[in-house]
Amino acid sequence: MLTEFREFAMKGNVVDLAVGVIIGAAFGAIVTSLVGDIIMPIIGAATGGLDFSNYYAPLSKAVTATNLADAKKQGAVLAYGNFLTLTINFIIIAFVLFLVIRAMNTLKRKEETKPAEPPKPSAEVVLLTEIRDLLKK
Repeated sequence: MLTEFREFAMKGNVVDLAVGVIIGAAFGAIVTSLVGDIIMPIIGAATGGLDFSNYYAPLSKAVTATNLADAKKQGAVLAYGNFLTLTINFIIIAFVLFLVIRAMNTLKRKEETKPAEPPKPSAEVVLLTEIRDLLKK
């Protein structure tokens, strides 16, 4: 088993996995900050400061509070506001990633559409072409 693990580590799989985890964590933090600190405040300003996180539906008649935290203390509630907020965040992140990937693909296509210039013929090819042209006359 130790030999198998050593082979696994030597092939670079462990290093690739570690790099992937680190990049994923950093990307997650950047995306969370982008959505929470930049995009959601703009959406909040556009919707008049609407905050979905305190939305809930009481499942008990004993729940009379207007605040989610107090309502949870009074009885059972269906707190759908946080789910709604996370769903909106997911849609925003997916849309932003779609735009980024689309832009990258557009740039990649522009680079690919440039035809490669043919290489200059070698001296032998030029000489053979001249000989062929002279023999045709």
